Amino acid sequence: MSLRRLHHTQPESFAFTPANQAWAAAQIRKYPEGRQASAVIPILWRAQEQDGWVTRPMIETVAGMLDLARIRVLEVATFYFMFHLQPVGSIAHIQVCGTTSCMICGSEDLIGVCQKKIAPEPHQLSPDGKFSWEEVECLGACSNAPMAQIGKDYYEDLTARKLAMILATLAKGAVPVPGPQNGRYASEPIKGLTSLKGERAHDTNASIALALARGDTVARITGEAPPIIVAKSPPAPEAAGQAAPDDLKRIKGVGPKLETALNGLGVFHYDQIANWSAAEAASADERLKARGRIARDGWIEQAKALAGPNSAGRG
Repeated sequence: MSLRRLHHTQPESFAFTPANQAWAAAQIRKYPEGRQASAVIPILWRAQEQDGWVTRPMIETVAGMLDLARIRVLEVATFYFMFHLQPVGSIAHIQVCGTTSCMICGSEDLIGVCQKKIAPEPHQLSPDGKFSWEEVECLGACSNAPMAQIGKDYYEDLTARKLAMILATLAKGAVPVPGPQNGRYASEPIKGLTSLKGERAHDTNASIALALARGDTVARITGEAPPIIVAKSPPAPEAAGQAAPDDLKRIKGVGPKLETALNGLGVFHYDQIANWSAAEAASADERLKARGRIARDGWIEQAKALAGPNSAGRG
């Protein structure tokens, strides 16, 4: 294990935002009296999410909240590599896996891209301060090697060219699609599925769809609820000239409660659901607390069949 120390330049102070302060207090309350120290990892992680990297004032603040000696929080910060002990890029910190599978499959080429596009050495900021990078140990995606973790997501089956394109996309303020970069859905055989050939289109990967719906692949947590993309909604059905609402309960998996909830999102017609993008479906699934039911039951496909030739009508 490499030696990990706090950065030589430190800010004067640290304070949680009001939203993050409330969140941290809620985490502490989850533990019995005298066991509050167990909240150290989630609270320190939220602090890093807020400011980007772990600082000495941050450690002191967290220690005070948990009634811990500062050295105990420092021990956590220096032991776990998910904690950054130096400034990171304002847009993204790139963690390239360099362990055996990834190394054999080309991780050194990915590191070369980082050295060329970001900075010659790990943990250095790019000249514009937008990016930083490091090589890390196994991230557990060996069947999709080589790969890198960027923000909250894995970017797998990479090549040097594809990583360079991802960096360019991030630099423009856009969110590159996470997951495999060679057309795979997950970790199926590289030459295609040999079994379980059901619904495995790339755009039905719920994790990817949710990341894109929220646009938070690299966004840090402020403590506020992330933006949610809601279904496009027409005027209320009772408005003059509007068609009567469809019976959404005809869609398998939609009962009276879900129909009411869908109406609350402004969804009254089959063709609205039929026109959902993967991102909108993932957002609706979260808002409805449907736990993957939209994709599992095939709401979009059912709605298209029910809507018939009008499925491209309302937005």
